[in-house]
Amino acid sequence: MNKQTKTKGFTIIEVVLVLAIAGLIFLMVFIALPTALKSQRDGQRKSDLSRIETQITAYSNSNRGAIPTSLINPPVVGGKSFVQNYLQGVSPSQSGSDFQDPSTAQGYNFLAPGTQPSAIGQIGYQSGVVCGTDGAFATTDNGYTAQPKNYAIEVYLEGQAVPYCVDNR
Repeated sequence: MNKQTKTKGFTIIEVVLVLAIAGLIFLMVFIALPTALKSQRDGQRKSDLSRIETQITAYSNSNRGAIPTSLINPPVVGGKSFVQNYLQGVSPSQSGSDFQDPSTAQGYNFLAPGTQPSAIGQIGYQSGVVCGTDGAFATTDNGYTAQPKNYAIEVYLEGQAVPYCVDNR
């Protein structure tokens, strides 16, 4: 009687199958990761706009309901701009603060009043306007007319043709 001895181990087909499955899992993660990171960075930019809105409200409460005409000029209190007084001393040249663009790791570049952001890391602000349907600063939108105490803030997001805009209406 011939007795065959079975050796313990994996066949080549089993090894190839396990490697193929591991490769597919790695490929799915490799494809999904950049999209998830981009969404996280855009979420941080939107959160930063919300923080700016909070500080504009603080400014308004401290200045009899007035809103700043600019985030950078003219100086408002003690020769400092709105950004320096209300955004915890952050200015575009400061890095290492907690208020910076997530993809560049540099402080945001606050633009002149009415200038729309055109690149990552820029924030636009305009008083007396609202966000239009196309994301741009507008004096009217869907039957709504902007009032002097309205304002809009914009930031450029990754993968969008127009800036992301929020206003106080």
